[in-house]
Amino acid sequence: MNTSSTLRGFILESLQSGQWRAGDRLPPERSLSEQFNVSRAVVRKVLQELKDLDLISQTVGSGTYVTERAPSAVKGLANGDPVRHTSPAELMEARLALEPAIVEMVIANATSADFEQMEICCRKAEAAATLEEFEHWDGMLHEVIANAARNTFISNVFRLMNQVRAEGEWGKLKKRSVTPERRAEYQKEHRRLVEALKDRDQSQARKAAVEHLLNVRRNLLGF
Repeated sequence: MNTSSTLRGFILESLQSGQWRAGDRLPPERSLSEQFNVSRAVVRKVLQELKDLDLISQTVGSGTYVTERAPSAVKGLANGDPVRHTSPAELMEARLALEPAIVEMVIANATSADFEQMEICCRKAEAAATLEEFEHWDGMLHEVIANAARNTFISNVFRLMNQVRAEGEWGKLKKRSVTPERRAEYQKEHRRLVEALKDRDQSQARKAAVEHLLNVRRNLLGF
């Protein structure tokens, strides 16, 4: 089980159940780190995600507190909307599990038309004038690759992942993390992945997919 997801789930459950109310102080980072056997860096990452959702606030030298809007906000979380309330960390975990795994299917089933669509996505992303436009074509490239697997279930999953990417929390992190240099790196990584798929080189394509996703996660989440 993903430890960051476990910690995040514990905090949300404590808010949803009313165990923690507006103004209550959360346990210190050290206590949460020991309780869930995770590093302080993981604790800080989870707290930052919840802070971005305005569920908690932090005061230097004082601690972490439940915000006034948290009790009403977590009611929406309790409804289990998989798009609105999938964290960037959970999305990256899913992408790392799924995207390299479908490479074999893509190589076996992709057509020349699929490869042309991948090329179009790469060109559009490289020509994008804004981060939002680049992010759109970045997401479309991964969706086009998934569609080339010729599996309806996989296509639906990747469409859902792109919906998560369109949500505010992912966008906030992307804006903070993407520099012109990092965007250029992503573009090169996309090209390497597409070339390996066109060559039907399963080993290189899988390697390119993993390296790209690890780079995105490192830039986005810091690990």
